[in-house]
Amino acid sequence: MSTQQRHVVLGAGPAGRTLARRLAADGAPVRIVSRNTVDLGPAVESRAADLMDPEQALAATEGAAVIHHCVNVPYQHQVESMPRLARSITAAAARHGARLVVLDTLYPYGESDGEAITEATPWAATSRKGRMRAELDRYYLDRHTAGDVRVVLGRSADFFGPEVLNSTLGGAFFPGALTGEPVLAFGDIALPHSYTFMPDVAAGMTLLGEAADDAWGRVWHLPTVPAVSTEAVHEMVAELVGRPLQVTVLPEARPYGPFDAEFMAEYAEMFYQHLIPQNMVSTAFESRFGVAPTPLRQALALTLDRYSGRVRPGAGHR
Repeated sequence: MSTQQRHVVLGAGPAGRTLARRLAADGAPVRIVSRNTVDLGPAVESRAADLMDPEQALAATEGAAVIHHCVNVPYQHQVESMPRLARSITAAAARHGARLVVLDTLYPYGESDGEAITEATPWAATSRKGRMRAELDRYYLDRHTAGDVRVVLGRSADFFGPEVLNSTLGGAFFPGALTGEPVLAFGDIALPHSYTFMPDVAAGMTLLGEAADDAWGRVWHLPTVPAVSTEAVHEMVAELVGRPLQVTVLPEARPYGPFDAEFMAEYAEMFYQHLIPQNMVSTAFESRFGVAPTPLRQALALTLDRYSGRVRPGAGHR
């Protein structure tokens, strides 16, 4: 990595924090930008800005050679807010002459062929959020084609990992696995489902930001292990913690635990992801960049180890 190029990471959620730490560990000058400043140590500069305001976005990204767009917003505001963010961030990147790396989702594919979702899979979304994401991705790629800004998109499946709390494999799962309390799962857990380890997201975004010119202007699938069933994930975790899991399965989108009624009402249109096979394939990225995703069992063990520090002292199997 060129240590002279400033990387600006937008968003201080799990992806933004993990990426900023990764870039700083690699020796790059790094700034992280979010609504509030965050403390990621002396190697990471932090600024506060409302990135939907084009002037604030422009000021916050000053000096950037690479901008990493990892911003997300509450589910109920995504359809309205994500396009505004896209326009503001893209304009800032264009003004600075910075390269723009966008962290993306599988939403544009809709109910695609679960046997092998590749970068060539058609964008067939019918949900509001899926159509919005597809329109945004076309916007980004059109801006690249027009020569306005250099853009590359990195798509991820469902996140999990040490920083990830609000996920289908996050704070409603790992603490219960460690304490013997119930864990939550969605939909048909016998179907294959892709999960992407957050450190692999950060590694992939780092590589995209430094990629040669011919890697830009397209979508890449970030390193992700081949899909297994969520049941198989549960079995691995049970082996790692040394006890069977008490699994509560939600067959439909309804409020439960940390997922309140407002969130679930918005998530309902995306619940199909847990009712069909979903296997995101990242072999194109792996071949191009010479990397492999972290083996699933190892990634789960690392996640459990980090979560163990968050679990209430004295909690255990009852």
